[in-house]
Amino acid sequence: MRMRFLTFILLLMAATLLAGGCTGLKINIGPESKEPLKEYTLQGRERGKVLVIPIRGFLSDVPGKGLLGERASTVQQVVSQLRLAEKDDQIKAVLLEINSPGGSTTASDILYHELMEFKERTKAKIVAGLMDVAASGGYYIALPADRIVAHPTTITGSVGVIFITPKVTGLMEKLGVAVEVNKSGSQKDIGSPFRPSTPDEQKIFQEMTDRMAGRFLDLVAKHRGMDQNILTSISTARIYLADEALQLKLVDSIGYLSDAIAEAKELAGLSKEARVVVYRRGEQSNDNLYNMSTSLRNAESLSLVDLNLSEIIPTLSPGFYYLWTPGNVGQ
Repeated sequence: MRMRFLTFILLLMAATLLAGGCTGLKINIGPESKEPLKEYTLQGRERGKVLVIPIRGFLSDVPGKGLLGERASTVQQVVSQLRLAEKDDQIKAVLLEINSPGGSTTASDILYHELMEFKERTKAKIVAGLMDVAASGGYYIALPADRIVAHPTTITGSVGVIFITPKVTGLMEKLGVAVEVNKSGSQKDIGSPFRPSTPDEQKIFQEMTDRMAGRFLDLVAKHRGMDQNILTSISTARIYLADEALQLKLVDSIGYLSDAIAEAKELAGLSKEARVVVYRRGEQSNDNLYNMSTSLRNAESLSLVDLNLSEIIPTLSPGFYYLWTPGNVGQ
């Protein structure tokens, strides 16, 4: 089924190329633009700025793969914007526009750390605006915010860790294939996809998973001031709608991006007409708060790289994740 879908995508790309040659449609098949980030104003005209930083998709510190080159990782994209913001003393607040189910434990923790360091160095206020999904690692990176505003339809929570280790033993048996391993210690190949895990190995993985989940819960307790009863409730790692998250103190309010911008300005002591800015690699037509792209390419330019097959057909490497994974694993 997956191969058929991939074939369909490749045929669609070829058809698009032919259409572009016939109609003059602009096709961009080059790698991610290397143009430097520049500031663009979305609204406002008075002194003082609120910087909007979009954070979307799977959180990773590994570059993504396009057709003809690599794409900057989420960590690289966000940190580059924070570094640029540090050089501008007019940026008094940052709005994190988060639409993410989470990602790797390390990428989530790096972003958390960088946001905390940014606040310490600049004294700027941070507001997190949660969009469609801000679950697991997507919520983890919202914890440094002075205010968390959930969209009325946001799905959030999933405060916990999942360990993923694919197994191919059944397939290998059907194919008559085996792997021979020489190892220096009994657990040197722990987590191997070529054999079932032993009870002792399963216990080790569960203990590691519980410790990482404990770190997540400790940070939630620290930043959100929760009592033990609420922590026990959310430790099941379930997801919540916005109104439930508000009752549990996972978020501070429910509203829209305009409300989050207003909160950021108020926290930073800025005028209602203070500028709201973004960093882009080029000017984009009809730009507004809901544009989560920093790319030079815009809606008038169809980029084959932006098809990003790695996101259309998600795969997860073995490891620990702060990730809500409906439909991807565990089936």
